[in-house]
Amino acid sequence: MFGFGILSCLVFLPLAGAGFILALRGNDEATLDNARYAALGTTLIVFLLALYVYAQFDPSSSAFQFVEEKGWFGHGLTYKLGVDGISLPFVLLTTFLMPICILASWQSIQNRVKEYLVTFLILETLMTGVFCSLDLVLFYLFFEGGLIPMFLIIGIWGHERRVYASFKFFLYTFTGSVLLLLAVMAMYGVAGTTDIAALLQTHFPSSMQKWLWLAFFASLAVKTPMWPVHTWLPDAHVEAPTAGSVLLAGVLLKFGGYGFIRFSLPMFPEASAFFAPLVFALSVVAIIYTSLVALVQEDMKKLIAYSSVAHMGFVTMGLFGVTAQGVQGAVFQMISHGLVSSALFLCVGVVYDRMHTHAIAAYGGLVARMPLYAVVFMIFTLANVGLPGTSGFIGEFLTLIGTFKINSWVGLLAATGTILSVSYALYLYRRIIFGVLDKPSLLAMSDLSWREATVFAPLVILTLLFGVRPAPVLESSAASIEALIKGYDTALAVTKAAALALP
Repeated sequence: MFGFGILSCLVFLPLAGAGFILALRGNDEATLDNARYAALGTTLIVFLLALYVYAQFDPSSSAFQFVEEKGWFGHGLTYKLGVDGISLPFVLLTTFLMPICILASWQSIQNRVKEYLVTFLILETLMTGVFCSLDLVLFYLFFEGGLIPMFLIIGIWGHERRVYASFKFFLYTFTGSVLLLLAVMAMYGVAGTTDIAALLQTHFPSSMQKWLWLAFFASLAVKTPMWPVHTWLPDAHVEAPTAGSVLLAGVLLKFGGYGFIRFSLPMFPEASAFFAPLVFALSVVAIIYTSLVALVQEDMKKLIAYSSVAHMGFVTMGLFGVTAQGVQGAVFQMISHGLVSSALFLCVGVVYDRMHTHAIAAYGGLVARMPLYAVVFMIFTLANVGLPGTSGFIGEFLTLIGTFKINSWVGLLAATGTILSVSYALYLYRRIIFGVLDKPSLLAMSDLSWREATVFAPLVILTLLFGVRPAPVLESSAASIEALIKGYDTALAVTKAAALALP
């Protein structure tokens, strides 16, 4: 038990920052700057708290740490927070990206600035709460609550078709969650508690596991997003402001993968094994099909959005192979994708702020006017295709190794996705950065400002650092993943032994 409740501070401190911003009176530039500095200061403090938790975390233990538990309401429902080696990297990723989002929005958002910052701070509380929750009802509240701020971010501060995209995003992601709520109620009826630690020790009947797994899958597959329930993502990314796309790609897409690790695999092992071929099939289709779709895109954001679907296909494929390499690779791939994909959307945001278009055809020859930008964009493009020496390589390589151990055909088909990713990523880079600078509107383009360079610097450092030294992520999650796989294998062995014992 951690004495002063650092996880509660971590989760709810952004609300204090949001309250301070709401208390500011006036809309003059000085007041708006104070609001920006307050939001930036709040997110930096939250990130420092997350770093402190990481520094005090014991990576050799698979148990939940920094646990806080208080009575809430009703029998078996508690307010309970805690982190383990699986959830802690996502907490760090979330709190790391938030100050970057505030900096990235410093000049590009001039409409309803205070409301925009408050919405982002509320979203940070909800996202962090998802990864810290140790009660299923609390998890569900944070999980679904995150839809509302993102709905507002897309719908109010988005682009031309923002209302359509925001409603599509909300309806897609909320519909599957209705089944998730029914599953939560059914699990409470069996176990008499919604404590996640207790549910991990509860054996649900085999027939019930399949229905529970499908209910969770209906919600988590949309959040991941898996093919064919991914179509909301390109529209949401295209219409969202730059910082909204960063959080959507960097954090919200990780809710699905995290849910599979936290709930589907350990709580419904028999159903997970039964449905693994379905997940493999959907993952391979996502990797190949969405890569081919990305090849024909004429909008930068849409191309990167489809590449996100393909990369998350590696995650689901690695997870349901349930091998040490596959699961560790999936976790690492999600962290890497959170960094690289967020950086790519920031790269798009840089040129959008200058030209106000995402169309690939509107650009060309930018290396002549923006050499520093060309270098930064190149680093993240190569990381996105999984070049050795970047973080993108580690996750894809581990998931492919884990999958080959289970099913070589699935691994072979998925490996073709790496070739396709090179095709669409370099196609995008060549058309924007190289070529002849023959468009008059591009002649006045300026290179990265000090603020933009400050935004990219930590992302570049981590992308390259994790590419040569992935230990900070892999070692912190190793014990928890080992315990998950051991519990999964034990549950399947017990079920198999029971089946053989039947007359």
